[in-house]
Amino acid sequence: MKFGIIKERKSPPDRRVVFSPDALSKFKQEYPQAEIKVESSDIRVFSDEAYSEKGIEISREMNDCDVLIGVKEVPIEALIPDKKYFFFSHTIKKQPYNRKLLQAILDKNITLFDHETIVDANNARLIGFGRYAGIVGAYNGLRAFGLKYELFDIPKAETLADQVALLQRLRKNRLPNIKIVLTGRGKVAYGAKEMLDGMKIKEVSVEDYLTKKYDQPVYTFIDVLDYNKRKDGQKLDRNDFITNPEEYESDFERFTEVSDLFIAGHFYGNNSPVILSKAMLRSSKCKLKVVADVSCDIDGPVACTIRASTIAEPLYGYLPSEDKEVAFNHPAAITVMAVDNLPCELPKDASEGFGEVFLERVIPAFFNNDKDGILERAKVTENGKLTPRFAYLQAYVDGKE
Repeated sequence: MKFGIIKERKSPPDRRVVFSPDALSKFKQEYPQAEIKVESSDIRVFSDEAYSEKGIEISREMNDCDVLIGVKEVPIEALIPDKKYFFFSHTIKKQPYNRKLLQAILDKNITLFDHETIVDANNARLIGFGRYAGIVGAYNGLRAFGLKYELFDIPKAETLADQVALLQRLRKNRLPNIKIVLTGRGKVAYGAKEMLDGMKIKEVSVEDYLTKKYDQPVYTFIDVLDYNKRKDGQKLDRNDFITNPEEYESDFERFTEVSDLFIAGHFYGNNSPVILSKAMLRSSKCKLKVVADVSCDIDGPVACTIRASTIAEPLYGYLPSEDKEVAFNHPAAITVMAVDNLPCELPKDASEGFGEVFLERVIPAFFNNDKDGILERAKVTENGKLTPRFAYLQAYVDGKE
């Protein structure tokens, strides 16, 4: 079997790659029967030479590969018919802007494995860049606070080499006695927590956070039952919220009244209540000054996230009184950081981490007859049709929804 690591072609350029040179070297050692080649790229965080030095073939021709592996969507004109592809297709939620891509994948008889659909038997995702989104999101949120109040002006994350460099820059600047609330319990949230802990910011309990004053910056790390409550007043468990989200309403206002910075690292499920509403933001009791929305659901649970921002222009202001965008440093505005491709700012770390997990959890399935069903579950298309697991996309493909 021949694996090809393809060049990223989407604009703006994405410097990430699924496998670093070291990861491919390990791949070859563990599976000597596999053939591997890397498509030449002038934008990838690792140079062609870095792969060549590890004995990996570099080529501009990928037609002889059986499995082609990338990160972002492959442009329609670059798709090679009758191949197996791995990449983030951004189609499984019926994204309208990629309907033609999925149609082309079916027309070209491509077998698509979407990175998002690589899950275990319990439907838990096995791979992703979430941790790196959290790392960069926390850095960007703290950078935004420094810029808003002219406390410090640290470089953009994309200009620094790795997470170590991010932390070094943050530690050089003293934060005032602010309170930071971090939501979530997944890889995104824990990535952000790594940064707060790396800065030696003190973690405190919800009760202490809401009631006590501190002479140093502190943060609290909260989950769904900390910022949502049942409408009927019952105190049930997390599973009840997951099963019956419509029975809940936000209880986040108690955090907005004491917090300076909100880092949103939560997963937002269907029918879940809005977390941070326009009414909360308009309230005279709201103390929030910066919202780093790592999750970045537009017109979703965080009302001030009215659009995604970009790596080039990561910040904008939200004026609660008029529900509109203004300059990020407007004195009455909440500064919003809502970059939707944060891992791109840390391409080396993100690529190394992703490849390590991909090699451990996905590649074995090609050599053990997919004994755990990983490839079978992840397969979105095959033989020019949607697989049964993804048959719900048929109306989307047909342009009927």
